[in-house]
Amino acid sequence: MIWLSKENGFEEINKLSKSRTPFLFIISFDGEKIFAKPLNELDDDIYYKLEDWRNYPVQKRTKAFTFSKSPVDFVTYKKTLDKVLEEIRSGNTYLLNLTFRTPIESSFTLKEIFTYARAKFKLYFKDQFICFSPERFVEIEENTISTYPMKGTIDADLPHAQESILADTKEMAEHIMIVDLMRNDLGIIGSEIKVEKFRYIEKIKAGKKDLLQVSSKITATLPTDWRDHLGTLLSKILPAGSISGTPKKSTVNIIKQIENFDRGFYTGIFGVFDGESLRSGVMIRFIEKENDKLFYKSGGGITIDSNAKSEYDELIDKIYLPLQ
Repeated sequence: MIWLSKENGFEEINKLSKSRTPFLFIISFDGEKIFAKPLNELDDDIYYKLEDWRNYPVQKRTKAFTFSKSPVDFVTYKKTLDKVLEEIRSGNTYLLNLTFRTPIESSFTLKEIFTYARAKFKLYFKDQFICFSPERFVEIEENTISTYPMKGTIDADLPHAQESILADTKEMAEHIMIVDLMRNDLGIIGSEIKVEKFRYIEKIKAGKKDLLQVSSKITATLPTDWRDHLGTLLSKILPAGSISGTPKKSTVNIIKQIENFDRGFYTGIFGVFDGESLRSGVMIRFIEKENDKLFYKSGGGITIDSNAKSEYDELIDKIYLPLQ
């Protein structure tokens, strides 16, 4: 069986990390499906990249491709967003990451898209799904765990884009809420919590345009025996706050009620433990295959100050192929 249950999956991660076995893990958004396997036992149709950790050769794209998308209409989007705003006004959530599934078409296969996509964190799994994510989840070096929540996106070509995104009160509030949530999450498993960098800008390629995205870096100190119970530690801080919301438990329940699709592995996490250190990414910029059709999942954070048209445009902007 490929997928392990929540209980068995986190226990398998504990076992592999305790034995210092290098392995790949993949965890669905709800944590109910987990893949964990030693790197030397991976099937030849599973590929990963976590910055400079990878298990496939770099290839240059030599042919053109086509890409089209058929996103949800604005009226349908706004109806769902209005439900989120009602939950916010009722005090059940303050920030909710609202996502949709978009049918896409491309002349490239999933494997070709994966191979040529530019991203810090990439995963190809058995012609079932891929992600090419710009967002780290956590990394662990020695006894320090770091997380990098990403909240706030703007078209880099807009006039004064960097100044605008950093001054936007809605984006600032959203980012502060996620930083606070991730500080609390790291406090569950570590000590000496620090916000090392607050709201710094990264530029990423989004198809034909560039996007600026706002991130922060938060660190904590883990117990020296963290490798003996890595799965347990991960289970305590999932799902990732940046793609769920706050407060996390009630927000996740609302997501399950209002989104019209199963997220599956979208907005889950994947990572590699190399025997000493860990790197992981959030599975955004995500495409899955279903009955030989491709679907792209994307979205953004909603707060009480959200503008429906701006949020709708952001959802569509995030449906792209960052091909080299």
